[in-house]
Amino acid sequence: MNASSKNNIHAVAPEIVLEFLAHTLPFNELDAETLGNLATSCIIDFFPKGTVIFRQDQTQIRYFYLIQKGGVKIYLKDEEGNITLKDFRGEGEYFGALPIIQGTNMANLNVETVEDTFCFLFPKEAFLGLIQSSPKVTHYFLRSMSEKLVKTAYAQLRQHKIAPRTESALFLFTAQVGDIVKGAPKTIAATDNVQMAAARMAELHIGSLLVHDQGKKIVGIITDRDLRTKVVAAGLDYQTPVSQIMATPLKTIPSHQVCFDAMLQMMHLSIHHLAVEQQGAIIGVITTHDIMLLQGTSPLYLFREIGAQRTIEGLYPLAKKVPAVIRTLIEEGAKANNITRMITVLNDHILDRLLTLLVEELGPPPLPFCWLVMGSEGRREQTFMTDQDNALLYAQPENEAQAELATAYFKILGEKAIGHLIGCGYPPCPGEIMASNPKWRQPITGWRGYFDRWLHRPEPLEVMHSTIFFDFRAAYGDATLAETLRQYLVRNVPQQEIFLLHLAKNALEARPPLSFFRNLIVEKDGEHKNSLDLKTKGLVPFVDFARLFALKHGIPENNTLGRLQILHEDGHLSHELYSETVKAYEFLMQLRLIHQLRKIELNLPPDNHLNPADLSELEKQTLKEAFEVVRRLQSHIRQEYRLGEG
Repeated sequence: MNASSKNNIHAVAPEIVLEFLAHTLPFNELDAETLGNLATSCIIDFFPKGTVIFRQDQTQIRYFYLIQKGGVKIYLKDEEGNITLKDFRGEGEYFGALPIIQGTNMANLNVETVEDTFCFLFPKEAFLGLIQSSPKVTHYFLRSMSEKLVKTAYAQLRQHKIAPRTESALFLFTAQVGDIVKGAPKTIAATDNVQMAAARMAELHIGSLLVHDQGKKIVGIITDRDLRTKVVAAGLDYQTPVSQIMATPLKTIPSHQVCFDAMLQMMHLSIHHLAVEQQGAIIGVITTHDIMLLQGTSPLYLFREIGAQRTIEGLYPLAKKVPAVIRTLIEEGAKANNITRMITVLNDHILDRLLTLLVEELGPPPLPFCWLVMGSEGRREQTFMTDQDNALLYAQPENEAQAELATAYFKILGEKAIGHLIGCGYPPCPGEIMASNPKWRQPITGWRGYFDRWLHRPEPLEVMHSTIFFDFRAAYGDATLAETLRQYLVRNVPQQEIFLLHLAKNALEARPPLSFFRNLIVEKDGEHKNSLDLKTKGLVPFVDFARLFALKHGIPENNTLGRLQILHEDGHLSHELYSETVKAYEFLMQLRLIHQLRKIELNLPPDNHLNPADLSELEKQTLKEAFEVVRRLQSHIRQEYRLGEG
């Protein structure tokens, strides 16, 4: 039964329908007479949020539905209630076309509103007449439905062996931001005052306006938050021009990028609005609210919770929510690189909030400083709760008194921060490579001294232990300090041939667990009997390879996939080897993430020890092929540095 109420169905003025159709594909290509006839047959219907408009195999289809305002989610359910097909459609999109075209007249899927929604309804007879009389319209709908089915088939190929608990996110990894934008961009002149901006936002029921100059070029954005914090809270005159409080330059995202990328960018920049750009023009704005409508367990909810915390102890339980959020992304079929990027953004946000509150507690530091993260955290490749690897870099003291103040302040900061990170569930580094260790709290000259020793007087054991430090990045504080140190290495490392030779030998230490006959080699006894270590035997060789050649060629990037891409683009890695390496690395990362998530859901600590018996035959074969790629990479190193099998 159709969920709409007869009381909600109303006639609608044809001119209102015509105005909407004039800006909606494929109707805007119709001649005036055909468009007019279609508009006169139209009625409008309202569906509150959560209304099931279609129930698969139950609802008789009497109308073609065109969404005038709002949005719906579309899905199939099997007999056990598991969702096997999902989609999201918003303003200007449609549903109900397929059963009408196929002549089944019965809903073949479920359609449910995700917000209050208005739809234009066209009788199926009118829609069929249009299909039969207009080849352009026929081609549009058949092509559109074909593309959606192909996307769904591909998504189903990527399903993982994790039982779904929720509907999870809708379309985060396939919906382009241009498809989510609602209506034309709403603007205001830079010379208009803030009172006019507030009135226009209230009139349009929106939370932001794009700001244009005299030449109508978009130059910034003003949000309701700007009005609260920069005008009302600051007691600013309401006649102040918009240009004085707008955010500029405008942060944008290309219309073809997916919603996940928009979410990551907004979280990374701590903003709630992004202008959507298409062929050099701004076509609208996407907000965190838009994305949260697409997704139930959204990382944005957790991101906001972290930012709202006023005590460090309040962060402890929030850090433990990260696996639940990441589970949703895995269910969606997200690539490993997307998942690790999201884990990094959330962990960075926790660290940023923790250190911000700690600095407020301790008072301002005597010198600018930078909190460094290293290893997998530095490479933005964290999985679930990997060990802490961090350090502290501060500006060079000008005199002895300043040096003593810095030593005392950063000792307290380092020790307290590490204690709180442990409270958040991040295990301490067994080798004590943490900012609580005075050895790893140094001014810029101290850090240069460390790197100079590793580079100019390399000892095999020290080189092995130092590799983690070459993957550092700034996570909090004055990032220019870290950038200065990075540029120092980029200039100096390529000339240190003996150091690079030691690094190459180190990269050959982890042999892939494959026998001569390509059988997987597992532990014979002990705690991890019948398992293999995905990290040390599988992922570390990829990381070591990418680090070695990035340092050799003076590449500042420290993310493994980023390093590989630049090596390929600069001609240091063949297309074939690059392609195989990326696929193998991502497969191993995906395997590791899913394995760790299963452990967490069994209330066991996450680890890297996988029993191949738990894999399907296809997964085992793919795992063997990934280890074969490790052999190829190590062969490449031997050839480059003229090293034997050893």
